[in-house]
Amino acid sequence: MAALITTCAALAACTPTDSPDVDQGDFVPEYGAITTKLLDGDLVSFDVEMTGARNEADVLAFNDCVAAQYALIRGAGFVRRVRNDVKRQIGGVWMGTGIYTLSESHPGGVVSIDAEVTAAECRANNIPTV
Repeated sequence: MAALITTCAALAACTPTDSPDVDQGDFVPEYGAITTKLLDGDLVSFDVEMTGARNEADVLAFNDCVAAQYALIRGAGFVRRVRNDVKRQIGGVWMGTGIYTLSESHPGGVVSIDAEVTAAECRANNIPTV
């Protein structure tokens, strides 16, 4: 059951939502820079940039994809969002900062991400990772 909830949460981050920012038919994302900072032990920060996002959910999905793949690289099976911040800059550049904890087992929390499932979904949706 927990895996299903995690999968649904991950899919929700990748699901298009209505937004007045960009016409849904015009979704042509360009994924930019990724910066990774190990903060302390299992606490990691990721900064991402993208253009062509429809709304904050697209930037959050990019950040989740980066976090999921990073967790797999580090031997962790799960990540949990601690804090996320998304801002739209002049010129249509979106900046996302996410802080996540890495965990070998399901960490609980409001948004826990199964790293293997999410990384596979990201590849299927052509969202880059680290």
